[in-house]
Amino acid sequence: MKGYFSNLEATTNALDSEEWLRTGDLCYIDKDGFLFIVDRLKELIKYKGFQVPPAELEALLLSHPEISDAAVIPFPDKEVGQYPMAYVVRKPGSDDLSEIAVMDFVAKQVAPYKRIRRVAFAASIPKTPSGKILRKDLIKLATSKL
Repeated sequence: MKGYFSNLEATTNALDSEEWLRTGDLCYIDKDGFLFIVDRLKELIKYKGFQVPPAELEALLLSHPEISDAAVIPFPDKEVGQYPMAYVVRKPGSDDLSEIAVMDFVAKQVAPYKRIRRVAFAASIPKTPSGKILRKDLIKLATSKL
């Protein structure tokens, strides 16, 4: 907390009214009292004012029998702000899995504002050694062609 020492504005922004630290983590507590951190507030996709957590869509994509890995990023759009874009790694032998099939799979299970509107297939998803998805690398890749 060295950066907050003698910095009233930074301290006020970091702590809520009950003096809980705002970490930016999105989490929930299950019925047994276990805490699960599922996403970061800064990583939320802002679609027409709605907040879309990429981790939720990634978990859904990973439930598809032909997908071995996936990452969801915000793709910039002038009309809606951002929309969810998926990078997908097909399982071996699943070369017929199409962009449309991936989008339809998700669309059947989520609210309209959470639908994936763009899909790119990749050989692998870039990750840190600890397994965290390198979203910034994927965002840079996706937007480099704009």
